[in-house]
Amino acid sequence: MSPDAATHARFLALRRQVFEAAFVGYAAYYLTRTNLPPVAKELGQALGYDKAALGQLLALSGLAYGVGKFLLGAASDRSNARWFMPAGLVLSAACNVGFALWPSLTAQTWLWSLNGVFQGMGWAPCGRILAHWFGPPERGRAFGVWNASHNVGAALVGPLAAYVAGRWGWQSAFYVPAALSLGLAGYLVWRLRDTPASEGLPGPEAFAHAPGVTEARPAGHSAAAPQETSPWAQVLGNPWMWLLAFANFFAYVIRYALLDWGPTFLKETRGATLMQGGWSTFVYEAAAILGTVAAGWLTDRLGGKRAFLGMLCVVLMGFALLLLVAAPVTWLWASLLSFAVVGFCIYPLLMLFTVIGLDLTSQQAIGTAAGWIGLFGYLGKGAQAVSLGWLAERHGWSAALGAIGAALGVELALLVLLTRQAKAPAPVPLPTP
Repeated sequence: MSPDAATHARFLALRRQVFEAAFVGYAAYYLTRTNLPPVAKELGQALGYDKAALGQLLALSGLAYGVGKFLLGAASDRSNARWFMPAGLVLSAACNVGFALWPSLTAQTWLWSLNGVFQGMGWAPCGRILAHWFGPPERGRAFGVWNASHNVGAALVGPLAAYVAGRWGWQSAFYVPAALSLGLAGYLVWRLRDTPASEGLPGPEAFAHAPGVTEARPAGHSAAAPQETSPWAQVLGNPWMWLLAFANFFAYVIRYALLDWGPTFLKETRGATLMQGGWSTFVYEAAAILGTVAAGWLTDRLGGKRAFLGMLCVVLMGFALLLLVAAPVTWLWASLLSFAVVGFCIYPLLMLFTVIGLDLTSQQAIGTAAGWIGLFGYLGKGAQAVSLGWLAERHGWSAALGAIGAALGVELALLVLLTRQAKAPAPVPLPTP
């Protein structure tokens, strides 16, 4: 085996290892972030919180996560992912333990908000890792598969939190995920690596001319963005990044409407039990795994028409919302099917926004771009947590569902605008030794 072939083989082996670690590691972040909604009703009953108080708790933590993703995303561009990402898991686990130990609204609001800030140490290093280990023509597939890590973690935590809370009380829904996250932080230190350069390897572009591989660059990708241009200038100076950020705002309104309030909605309007409410999170996230993998493959195979695929996702979610409204209240299966369709569509949409953002910037600004887009996303999460909680409390769940429908309409309009810019190249085969 020639030295070049040996280098290529080592690059591919480490890339598989890093991809595996990023997948498992980000799934672990969801264990300590989405464990509150499945037990929100039980927590509220135990501590005397109404929906408005729970909405405030969820909203502030969402805003804190947006700020953390924004600031720590930029910090990740100058950090070693091997240590940065597991450190966030440890800090998040500590906040979960504190949340269970101090059962007062003020203390829990501060601790869950602090947890949101530390959660910002998860996404950006993963985005940075994938951008450095996978070239633009491969990103749709790479991000499509990796994005399923969101759903694996969130799908597991729904039944897990509901089960342990049913056996040992709501506090265990925070203790158990925290313990699991500490173990997985050690796994990340063992398996995760930073960029190819940190391992003495060239980047994926060095293998672009391997047999059967051609080099391509996406339309709109910031090839012209020189390395000396600051990451903030690359992001804030690009009007398409602003439009993408606003689109992500409404996408997160839709995403977290069912994640934050879905279990409570089913318990109050469909007669679901605690365990059935937990399973609503499972079907939502499990369906998303299929959706993100399919969308990642399609966006590369169809020439990178990412925003167009996003429009199709929004239309399908509109039909799912109509089913949720029109189905008889005794048809719990119809509600769960609606959740599954939204899950199948919303996570692919978020993944497509991520890859569009990477297409529009450079490797030196990946974390900054992720933080900028993510900030608007979690502003959307905070807005829906407060508004939907207030609407459901004052005007009933019909008003809350109407607000979700309005968000879908705005999202569709923004995606129509994005179709003018957000395109990527035709796919190339993944390089092999």
